[in-house]
Amino acid sequence: MPDCQHLRYWPVQACGTRGNIFRVDSMRQPIHLGSGEPVLLLHPFMMSQTVWEIVAPQLANTDRYEVFAPTMAAHHGGPPASSWMMSVSTLADHVEQQLDELGWETAHLVGNSLGGWVVFELERRGRARSLTGIAPAGGWTRWSLVKFEVIAKFAAGMPLVAVARGFGSRALSLPFSRWLASLPLTGSPAGLSEHQLRNIVEDAGHCPAYFLLMIKTLLQPGLQELADITVPVLLVLCGKDRVLPPPRYSRHFTNHLPEGTPVTKLDDMWHVPMFDAPEVITKIIANFIDQCSEPAEAASPAS
Repeated sequence: MPDCQHLRYWPVQACGTRGNIFRVDSMRQPIHLGSGEPVLLLHPFMMSQTVWEIVAPQLANTDRYEVFAPTMAAHHGGPPASSWMMSVSTLADHVEQQLDELGWETAHLVGNSLGGWVVFELERRGRARSLTGIAPAGGWTRWSLVKFEVIAKFAAGMPLVAVARGFGSRALSLPFSRWLASLPLTGSPAGLSEHQLRNIVEDAGHCPAYFLLMIKTLLQPGLQELADITVPVLLVLCGKDRVLPPPRYSRHFTNHLPEGTPVTKLDDMWHVPMFDAPEVITKIIANFIDQCSEPAEAASPAS
């Protein structure tokens, strides 16, 4: 767990709300740890920064990285939605504002699922030193069947979201609730701590983006400019992913990312591999960032 002494609230403005200030006590404290190369970690849809509670300190404890993991807008503990038409672009606006607050013109961007989609959008805006997409969403065109399949999967979970909203973590005492909570994310509830299960349920039950983002996604295409990416990219796929199983849901990335983009497939991992093997994910992220940083360090004059 991160040391709370390293964390602080972010009283930032709501994107697209004409300067309305979010109440500080309405926002979760972003994880902000370490020093060194700037690293941004973004979480999946209907989750929060808590998915990085193990990986973020592991990265920071190498003494090579300054790690920042916020909760995105309209997610549990993040700033409220600024409109009824929440989009990936809106999420990126808010994260970009936080990068500006930190003084980070660019950073090594890492995102899982929806977070992966958002970091590709941030790269398009010139905010990336490198990009690691872990089971990223957004791999479709406007009329791709896979887009509608993904939306249907989340829409089918509406009754579960209602239960999570009504009962909170008490829902975990209901029959089959632990299995249902873990089903989209990891192999079984046995691999999750009580703390992680509570976070999953609470995050799902307090996510205004659930409806807003699904509506907007229905109307818009996904990532369209993958071939134009100019920074190093690592695509990480999870072989047992139930939400975006490869190769069907990753084909858009493998077909359109620049030739030679490395792909790491984790055959025995699920949609949120930070639950399955956080040490493995930490190592993958660190190794790739180090590879991307070496040329710049080598080009620097000797002290």
